Amino acid sequence: MELFTQLFGHLLAFVYHCFDRIVIHGYLTRLSRPEHVVYFLHEVIGAPVITKEILSERTNRYQNWVEAFARNRRIPIEWAEKGIRKEDFVRRWQRRMVRNNAYGVYFIFKSLEVGPTFRITVPKYPTKDPNYRIVANQRSRFTHYYFYIHDEVLGPFVMCMGSFFPFKATYYLNGHSFIEHQLSHAEISFRKDDNAFLAVGDVAALHAAADKLSPKIIRDRLDYWTFVLGPKFSAKERKQVKLSRTYAISQVEYCFNFVFKRNFPIHKLFERSCELGLWRLTAHRIAEVFGTRLQRNHRGKLSTVIDQIEHGHHVFRAYFRNAVLRQYEKFSMFLRNELCSNNLYDFGLKKGLDHLDEVRQRFKTIISQFAGFQAQWLNVHTDFPLLQRMALPVTVGSVRHPGIKIHDTRIIRLLEVLLHAGTHVGGWTAREIHEAVLSTFHLSADAYGLNQLRYDLRKLKGHGLLERDGTRYAYLLTPKGVQVALLFLFFHKRLCGPLANSRFHHRPNPQHRPDSRLEAAYHRADKAIEKVVDLLAAA
Repeated sequence: MELFTQLFGHLLAFVYHCFDRIVIHGYLTRLSRPEHVVYFLHEVIGAPVITKEILSERTNRYQNWVEAFARNRRIPIEWAEKGIRKEDFVRRWQRRMVRNNAYGVYFIFKSLEVGPTFRITVPKYPTKDPNYRIVANQRSRFTHYYFYIHDEVLGPFVMCMGSFFPFKATYYLNGHSFIEHQLSHAEISFRKDDNAFLAVGDVAALHAAADKLSPKIIRDRLDYWTFVLGPKFSAKERKQVKLSRTYAISQVEYCFNFVFKRNFPIHKLFERSCELGLWRLTAHRIAEVFGTRLQRNHRGKLSTVIDQIEHGHHVFRAYFRNAVLRQYEKFSMFLRNELCSNNLYDFGLKKGLDHLDEVRQRFKTIISQFAGFQAQWLNVHTDFPLLQRMALPVTVGSVRHPGIKIHDTRIIRLLEVLLHAGTHVGGWTAREIHEAVLSTFHLSADAYGLNQLRYDLRKLKGHGLLERDGTRYAYLLTPKGVQVALLFLFFHKRLCGPLANSRFHHRPNPQHRPDSRLEAAYHRADKAIEKVVDLLAAA
């Protein structure tokens, strides 16, 4: 992370990191199991027989209360239609609440969704107790209520409440909304678009607001709104059964945001990051970024892809088990690294809300490691004195190693294989490298023999580009080797390739000059390329 800031600090306006989306499940711990329901209905309510009608009566009572609550406060309540994004539909009501500086519920959606319930059945065989019923967990489809709330601390968030036992609740929070609310109360100027801060009057206050989001603040506000909008229980019922909520993190997103001063460098930077990420972010490197060891019995995803969300908008994704590390650009001046997890057990973390600070520290470390690797890959410049030094022979002890030429096809192929396919944590043996080179470039063993490979490996090792894993004959690129490999490959793919294509496949005809700005620009580019070739020849 520090290296990334050092490289591009002069291009950055500011950097901030925070929680983005947080999804929390709330459970009534004393009503979540069948034995709890049996005790509640028998001992607290006093029902002699547990029937479906008793549970349905609780559901009907809560649904009638929600309808009356919306009617008395003139809150819109509608069924969610298929294909309509809820957040976009309710945006005008949310803006009205913010504009009027009002707090409370501003919209309610009803939706038929699958959720946890209880099944009550009569035993197949008669028992000593004629009132005995079997109560078991099941999942069924019933009405859920989405309460859209503008809170005075958390800002806008959503609470989804099931209308059937055990009345499971789900809360959708956003860290950017919390920060926005904190900055507004502190009267600090800022500019926010969608889900990103593009300008702020006090960067330190922005960081302080991001770090202020704590489990205590979240629990206090969730307890308040659950008590106000959740199912109602009498004082007697609350006295005999502890009906407090237990909160567990279901999904969490943490992001590092780089805001640039101008839009020119960010797209090129993102393109190079994606290209280098597909090259260098191999299986063992992904495991290293996520802070774990890669094992044979690895379960879940382990890959890197580039998705096109819409035309011209790409997202780089690195998958690890149930987590994904994303990188994308927004507004032509905003670059975001975002880590999303649907199962905190993948990182050895607990799901309880009290462990939110541990999640923050662990996710910050992972994203910092990813940014550090990117900075290392991007810190490659065309250093021709380096090429000149690499072309000279070196002597190590009593052994003289020949120089490495940038036009050596065998070395280029070998570096590309070592750079692309380093999937072994302990390095590759010579035979494994040999098989990879032959299969990658469709060569025969006669065209490139194992002894030739060993000769090339000794040459790379003599120049400090390759190292052995202890006493094993397994090889791995050194940090210097990674930089030189990237330099060589970029030189061939970005300079030699375009030059050769322009020189031999299509050159503009000087006699044919139509009145076209594009054609004129192509003529100027051809002259510039020819001048570069002449300078290289003279050097």
